[in-house]
Amino acid sequence: MSSNSDYQFLFKVLLIGNSGVGKSCMLMRYSENQFTNNFYNTIGVDFKTKTVAIGEHNVKLQIWDTAGQDRFRTITCSYYRGAQGIIIVYDITDRESFENVKTWIAEIDKYASESVNRMLVGNKADIIERREVSYEEGLELSRQYQFPFYETSAKSSINIEAAFTHITKNILNREMHNSKAVVRKTSNMRLQTRQQQQQQQQEKKKQEDLCC
Repeated sequence: MSSNSDYQFLFKVLLIGNSGVGKSCMLMRYSENQFTNNFYNTIGVDFKTKTVAIGEHNVKLQIWDTAGQDRFRTITCSYYRGAQGIIIVYDITDRESFENVKTWIAEIDKYASESVNRMLVGNKADIIERREVSYEEGLELSRQYQFPFYETSAKSSINIEAAFTHITKNILNREMHNSKAVVRKTSNMRLQTRQQQQQQQQEKKKQEDLCC
């Protein structure tokens, strides 16, 4: 079991998208480097953890696999809150799952933080003969929303590592930038406080001099 000293950052990342697009298989491939053809629907929410090195920082990821079925939508709504990253997954062999991406984006806009990092992923890229969504269509949609885009295959382990590493780096960069901004703001406030104290002392000294 990892202790808190094993990592400097803890990020919550969600996998969302229609049922059957391969979210659970992506999670299993990334966290355990395993794949199974035994398909099952996630009941509610499942998550796994993985600690990765990004530059000089160790980052622990909590990756949440949310159920895609509509009847579990109310369960998963609360899990958007507190997420630092969200990966929207569609199946390149299932046109409907691609067309529903905009619905999932609307869910993010409604429930997640405005600053959350997002990514679009077209999964099952190994099943070329059954492709219903072209690479260009996925890329165009990602550009429309200004999301990073990958086509992946959990079965063939295509771009799984790259996609998760990309969004982790983006989250880390944002968090580091925000931390520096907080430090700068705190430093400025301390400087202003010292200046105010100095001015008050000077005013007090002037008043004492006048009294004498």
